[in-house]
Amino acid sequence: MRDAPLFWSPASGPEDLARIEAVPLADRGLPATSRDVLLRAAERWPDRPAVSVLPDAERWESPVTRTFAQLADDVARAAGALSALGVAPGQAVSVLSVNCDELLTTLLAAEAVGVYAPVNPGLAAEHAVHLVRRAGARVLVAAGPELDPAAWALAREVAATVGLPALVALRPTGADGEPPALAPLEGVRVAYLRDLVDRIPGGTPLPGPPPGADDAASYLHTGGTTGTPKLAVRTHANQVTNAWAVACNDALDPDDTVLAALPLFHTNAIVVTVLAPLLRGQHVLWAGPLGYRDLPLYGCFWRLVERYRIAAMSAVPTVYQVLTQVPVDADVGSLKVPVVGAAPLPTAVREAWAAHTGVELCDGYGLTEATCASSRSWPGAPRPGTVGQRVPYQDVAAVAIDERTGERTVLPPGEAGALVVRGPHVFAGYLREDGTLDRSAVRDGWLDTGDLGAVDADGFVRLVGRAKDLIIRGGHNIDPQGIEDALLEHPAVTMAAAVGRPDPHAGEVPVAFVTVAPGSDVTAEALHAWAQEHAPERAAAPRTVDVVAEIPLTLVGKPYKPELRRRAAEAAARDALDGTAAADGVRAVLVDGAVEIEVASSADDDAVRAALGAFGWTWRWAR
Repeated sequence: MRDAPLFWSPASGPEDLARIEAVPLADRGLPATSRDVLLRAAERWPDRPAVSVLPDAERWESPVTRTFAQLADDVARAAGALSALGVAPGQAVSVLSVNCDELLTTLLAAEAVGVYAPVNPGLAAEHAVHLVRRAGARVLVAAGPELDPAAWALAREVAATVGLPALVALRPTGADGEPPALAPLEGVRVAYLRDLVDRIPGGTPLPGPPPGADDAASYLHTGGTTGTPKLAVRTHANQVTNAWAVACNDALDPDDTVLAALPLFHTNAIVVTVLAPLLRGQHVLWAGPLGYRDLPLYGCFWRLVERYRIAAMSAVPTVYQVLTQVPVDADVGSLKVPVVGAAPLPTAVREAWAAHTGVELCDGYGLTEATCASSRSWPGAPRPGTVGQRVPYQDVAAVAIDERTGERTVLPPGEAGALVVRGPHVFAGYLREDGTLDRSAVRDGWLDTGDLGAVDADGFVRLVGRAKDLIIRGGHNIDPQGIEDALLEHPAVTMAAAVGRPDPHAGEVPVAFVTVAPGSDVTAEALHAWAQEHAPERAAAPRTVDVVAEIPLTLVGKPYKPELRRRAAEAAARDALDGTAAADGVRAVLVDGAVEIEVASSADDDAVRAALGAFGWTWRWAR
């Protein structure tokens, strides 16, 4: 499988973007599908190590390693097993599991014969059922009872509720010996993947027919923390072109090793640490099932970097914050491209990391609906205040949106507005219940990211906040990031999040939640005074600053602001009812991402109605 002469272009810095895009994407001769990406890698580098998977952090010196040829053979046999269970082209394979070596095989096998549809094992059962049902899956592959008992129990509940024909269990990485027997489930075939694969001889080719570039490769859920999650449909062309754009970076050599520790229901794990290294022939070291959530990983992290010569990694800011507190006890000179994304990076963490390791963090930005990466920093060419330069063949712009007509006007370079993206990486749409696509998120080829930002003349992107996170105080829009940045300038603050608290007069007022460095004795009062002085404008000065043990995060490390809004609303409701018998019986709850107030019945019904009726929220009696 020979590459086209123009498959790669030199790419070492921001100035190379124009030269890269001077070659039409169609002339690159990229593989059409992830299946073709795998076959190309197996042909070009059959004996080179492709993936090494750690059983867990404590066994960091005992990975299970497969070459590119072995990986391709394992995928072909797993694809044959899925086909034997009835998976056909366009048919989803739902997957509910923590990471393991068999999950990597399953991902590529599912995309080779159908559609990979992973489910976050941390979701509530009702959401997991919804996603599997919406995907139209025939098979559910899940972490077995040895690997993750809770995930296996959830998978059994989902399989029974949806009425799936087959439930397949994965074993832990490196597991040997007889596994525990799988309890039967009425009407469902229950089996271990290993037993199904063992029936298919080695050397068996991938079953056909192969998918095409425009066929769905994956259904990835978005949201799930603020209501019923949606399924974003990404094609093979989306994934391959975005992976190529990520891999088009001369900072990494073919012999470099990439560390992977994000869950495989997340787009970064799929694109950045599966497909991009496959295109370059790079070795990927996978952390254990819990990835960065496995605390023992931090105790051996620097020795792991030295042993495997880790050159690149991707993580959220909290991971880098923790690592700055871990003494460097090994040679980490191999580390060249540590990428940070998913949440704002405190300046203090950026500076501490550089001082601790001698290498600068590289920013990245993206979203599931644009496949993964929309911008990235170049090592050695930082652009402070930005999340990097747009990736090749993806347009990024800031636009003004007419609230009456919805018309969009592209703004001049450097001017902030709604951030939109366009190009071959933009997803096909959201999957409707009837199997059709909802393409309403894309207008004239442009996808609204939901972020506010600006793009300079060189294509570097500066984020200024989330449109839905804006705090509207008396009709005045306040960007919470300005409040958060002001608090993060305080030397004791390690993380900050600002949200709107309901107010009967202004609609909302800003409040902030912060975490502080261990051992710090700074008070909430002192931080409140600091915020009053350093807020970007008087209206943005937070009404309160609460010091909390931790700021709630999603499973991929993003601040979970719906919970903070809930806490702020509950505090506002208690204050409003202060002095009434109902004050102790009030609570705020999240309903499809919106905050609602519940009040226990009391003798002061009229007083409650008067107090709560002054706000713009929804409230009800909890009788």
